[in-house]
Amino acid sequence: MEVNEQIAVDHGLTKEEFKKINELLKRKPNLTELAIFSAMWNEHCSYKSSRKHLKNLHTKGSQVIQGPGENAGVIDIGDDDAIVFKIESHNHPSFIEPYQGAATGVGGIMRDVFTMGARPIANLNSIHFGSTQNKKTKNLLRGVVKGIGGYGNCIGVPTIAGQTNFDESYNGNILVNAMTLGLVNKNKIFYSKAAGLNKPVIYVGSKTGRDGIHGASMASAIFDDKIEEKKPTVQVGDPFTEKLLLEACLELMKEDSIISIQDMGAAGLTSSSVEMASKGKLGIELDLSKVPCREENMTPYEIMLSESQERMLIILENGKENSAKAIFDKWNLDFAVIGKTTNSKNLELIFNKKKVAEIPIDFLAENAPIYDRKWKKIKLPQKINFKKDIFKSLKLENCLKKILSNPNICEKKWIWEQYDHTVMGDTIQKPGGDAGVVRVHGTNKAVAACIDSSAVYCFSHPLTGGKQVVCESWRNLISVGAKPMAITNCLNFGNPEKEKNMGEFVECVSGISEASKYLNFPVVSGNVSFYNETKDKGIKPTPSIGGVGLLENYKNMISMDLKKEKNTILVIGKTEGHIEQSVFARMILLEKKGPPPEINLFNEKNNGETVLRLMKEELIMACHDISVGGILTAIAKMCIKGNKGITIKPPKGLLNKFNYFFGEDQGRYLVEIDSSKLNNVEKILKENSVHYDILGIVEKNTLKLNEEFDIDIDVLRDCYKNWLKKYMVN
Repeated sequence: MEVNEQIAVDHGLTKEEFKKINELLKRKPNLTELAIFSAMWNEHCSYKSSRKHLKNLHTKGSQVIQGPGENAGVIDIGDDDAIVFKIESHNHPSFIEPYQGAATGVGGIMRDVFTMGARPIANLNSIHFGSTQNKKTKNLLRGVVKGIGGYGNCIGVPTIAGQTNFDESYNGNILVNAMTLGLVNKNKIFYSKAAGLNKPVIYVGSKTGRDGIHGASMASAIFDDKIEEKKPTVQVGDPFTEKLLLEACLELMKEDSIISIQDMGAAGLTSSSVEMASKGKLGIELDLSKVPCREENMTPYEIMLSESQERMLIILENGKENSAKAIFDKWNLDFAVIGKTTNSKNLELIFNKKKVAEIPIDFLAENAPIYDRKWKKIKLPQKINFKKDIFKSLKLENCLKKILSNPNICEKKWIWEQYDHTVMGDTIQKPGGDAGVVRVHGTNKAVAACIDSSAVYCFSHPLTGGKQVVCESWRNLISVGAKPMAITNCLNFGNPEKEKNMGEFVECVSGISEASKYLNFPVVSGNVSFYNETKDKGIKPTPSIGGVGLLENYKNMISMDLKKEKNTILVIGKTEGHIEQSVFARMILLEKKGPPPEINLFNEKNNGETVLRLMKEELIMACHDISVGGILTAIAKMCIKGNKGITIKPPKGLLNKFNYFFGEDQGRYLVEIDSSKLNNVEKILKENSVHYDILGIVEKNTLKLNEEFDIDIDVLRDCYKNWLKKYMVN
């Protein structure tokens, strides 16, 4: 077939990019070559709109073994142990086919982790859906949750934490971000960089089919009315095969035979072969006739673009083929020598003894376009002068009940009870807390992980929102007693060709980098997902931050449930009463304007480190960070979890009570302490110049505030626990 400009455009390339390809090759590409360019140059694989700005992220630290640029990031947690982790998006596939889209998102991120030699020990997810009034929301939620559970449960990796949000901006474009943590010996990490000449290139795993062809291109496109026609571009997952592949790869990794290894993820055999050769500055020759196929008469075009799941590409040392094949035969998986490394610096494809493609590797990798897109700076919105009359008819009790029943605040047990969170036997803090915690098997150490996003704040002011979501992750880890170590990010945005959307991206990235640098909380891996847009309507900017922290002794872990009557409750951090962009303002006052809460990085760091010190000295019995919904919402959750109440004694000189109890000022924690140790705690807080308020005393089973309210905890529990279950059942 004669390749022309229109065919290039149909493959997701621009006219200018097609012209550049012709100039680089000094000829027209054939259809297979064009397909390879379209896969490697699309947004999902090339990061052509984001690469310039991602370079500004803070990625360094003494704890970092491997930063961005590999299959996943790696951090050192001592004793030769390392944690490998990353987050990835599977947004577009999950909207088209929720079960398989979500399932293969989980499968793909686990392969990124075990490709590096790590055994997966925990999964997390961040999922965003449209308005609860939207007719598609329930089915999409049901399908995505079943897909995440179906894959993770079958492979036997616990899902320990997550986040679910509803907002009308996701009506036409849901978000499914999957995160995995793996454990590896830091001297046994495997990388994707090819090395050596005439080394055998091995294909292992499942056979190649026609599923997922153009998957990466579809992930870089805007949706329209013909969305249903894109179903064939969604991959189909098989967790049982992935479990076999995991065990076979880890068994092979015990030997000294692997030079490099790469998951066949987005763009399948194309991206895996090109990335390995590019990193090693080598050429690679593949005989596509030797690729195990499950469908008849597959063409080189289809073989190179297929995104069939559960496949890996490995470069082995010479002479190790037979012993490696024996391992994959034992696990009943395909194993085929399909090529070799060369010094040509080209990707050369043979099919039925004919050369069907030849492209210099540099043209696909280093010469991929990098765009410096125009972007608009977003001003900080003006503060709102709320008139006192607006609060007159409101009662704290009614507001609290409404907020606890808000879809974005209510308990998500209906979701996480469908996930196996205790498989492997090392989960010591289950979903529903500030962070999930898993023990490092056979040791006293534990790893905490959480996942957060803040689209409302990022939409209002992206620079502040980017900082906030990093700080939220930091606080969630500290709240369970973990020292924050590093983050991974999944940057979900609309069309980067629009100046406003590109501005949201640039400023969110800037905020993320500023906060992570100040807190020594580096970004070690991540993913960018652009074009989350349907019929010209984009999502709110939604960077998801996956945080990882370390507990040197899991017995020192803290949870949020109240422990004992007569204990004292403190608010650590200053409350100014910022209600713009809060759940209270948006839900009760119906006001969506105004700036997000200010971020003071000095206070974040100082308050967090002081809380960790109090925990180390065993002065804190329960802790919960104060975020969405403010102090009263956080108190209610602690009461519900611990089945105890609190008598609140608000600080003297209280500003507007609604601002105080529902304001979303940052950098704050609620802590429960033994009243007999209050003096010790106050001494440490004063030494470190940390502001605090004594808020109340733990009681039997009611939440009381003067004459304002006296609510039975069961009433609050009903508001908090039942909304989602009722919504999904009705």
